[in-house]
Amino acid sequence: MDFELDQDQQMLAKTVADFAKNESPVERFRQLRDDDIGYDPAVWQKMGELGWLGVAFPEPVGGFGGSFVECAIVLENLATNLVPEPYLASVVLGGMALLRAGTAEQHAAYLTPMIEGDTTLALAYAEARSRFDVSAIETTATTKGGGYEISGQKVWVLNGHNADHLIVSARAPAGVTLFVVPRDAEGVSVTVAKTIDGHKAAFIELDEVAVERGARLGEEGAGARVLDRVMDYAAAAAVAESVGLASKMLHMTVDYLGTREQFGVKIGSFQALQHRAVDMYAETELLRSISMASMVRADEDDTSTRRADISAAKYQLATGGIWVAQQSLQLHGGIGVTDEHDIGLYFKRMYALNALFGDAEHHVARFSE
Repeated sequence: MDFELDQDQQMLAKTVADFAKNESPVERFRQLRDDDIGYDPAVWQKMGELGWLGVAFPEPVGGFGGSFVECAIVLENLATNLVPEPYLASVVLGGMALLRAGTAEQHAAYLTPMIEGDTTLALAYAEARSRFDVSAIETTATTKGGGYEISGQKVWVLNGHNADHLIVSARAPAGVTLFVVPRDAEGVSVTVAKTIDGHKAAFIELDEVAVERGARLGEEGAGARVLDRVMDYAAAAAVAESVGLASKMLHMTVDYLGTREQFGVKIGSFQALQHRAVDMYAETELLRSISMASMVRADEDDTSTRRADISAAKYQLATGGIWVAQQSLQLHGGIGVTDEHDIGLYFKRMYALNALFGDAEHHVARFSE
């Protein structure tokens, strides 16, 4: 298997990295933490114009006909500067669900505008008692007239506070089914919540929300299968983003060791700290390697192979990635735990990614299957 990026992929990585460095410094993320939306729709529109939102989607829906590898490249490089736009929530979660479950008409109505940067999406799948089981759904979709009536509660919906359309999972008569619901539809109540990493999510209550039959994505009962596949994309995306975080944290820590003085010398001259920095590098490279495997496997239809590599990658995030984050914080000393220093922002994002889409215990159990 060839893990080398081709020329176009290398150019994409450089373009995204340059954009993150020059147009979205970490200070921009700091300022947007207290914004009502948490990101800039104008920047999202620019991402659409640059083609980044469509790299993993086929050309008929407005994409560039690439693979999930290109999507992962974008995520990794956006992470280096904590770019806050909802790429994971809208492109990976909402976009992949729509792509796999929707019709050509639904793609044109909801997916293409997102790819162009005109709208954003959110996948409302998690519930208070669902844990990591996408089929443990208590939200109901009852048939009424020519359509459905949806009632239930969804928790921690990424970008749910500002998405134009929600992809909602509900239990219809034939089983778990996906529906497209406008965020401002009658009966939809949105409560904004701040997450540990400075982003925003939403708690959403649906009270007898009426939708037409055309809002249903795919056949009744097919939603759990689609969601299961989307969770693989999402887990691989989280690992790709964590590679960008770990690389930046390693770089920041090595720089700090080379400038901080103690006992009249740079602390980077202490052999014990050099060994820890080397261990951080080794764990970062292990994370990068397994991320490469997971981003390649994400598009494969072989369920066993795909799940094995993606679960292995998510486990490496939960162990090696988290370890790198912990070491970077500790090696920065007291300043590392202050909000004024950027290292803490990367630390919190790493922990958020670890908690999303299955923790270590979940993925070890899935790998063993």
